[in-house]
Amino acid sequence: MRCEEIMKRNVECVSPRDTAEDAACKMRDANVGFLPVCDQSGKVLGTVTDRDLALRIVAEAKDCGTLLEDVMTREVVSCRPGDDLRDAQTTMAEHEKSRIMCLDQDGRLQGVISLSDIAQHETGERAAETLRDVSEREART
Repeated sequence: MRCEEIMKRNVECVSPRDTAEDAACKMRDANVGFLPVCDQSGKVLGTVTDRDLALRIVAEAKDCGTLLEDVMTREVVSCRPGDDLRDAQTTMAEHEKSRIMCLDQDGRLQGVISLSDIAQHETGERAAETLRDVSEREART
C-alpha cells in the first residue's frame, strides 16, 4: 500500500507568523491536535501540536499572542505520497511520531498520515508494532 492511498488531503496549515491563539482556534474548529506550519508556498517548516501549546505557552505563562515561529517544533518528519506505507511506519517508529507528513519533492505538504489512519487500513502485527514503537516516548516519561 502506498502512502497516498491513506493520507488525509487538504490538511489545515498555519503560518509561522500566526499566533498560538490562531493555532488553538484552528485546532478546535477542525477537531485536530496537530497542524503543519507552512510558508506561503506550502513548504513545510515544522509543526505545532496541542501539546506544544500546553508546554510552551500555557506552562510557561506566555501570551497567547506568541508567534508560532517561537514555539513550533522545527523537526520535519516526512515521507512522499508514493512511498510504501511500511517505510512511513518505520520512519514514524524511528522518530517516535504519531503523525507523518507526506511532502512533494519541493517540501510542500500533500497530506498527513496518523496512527489512526494506519490502524484503520492495516491489520495485524505491523500496525501493532508501529503503535508500540511510536508510544515508546510515553513509556519513558
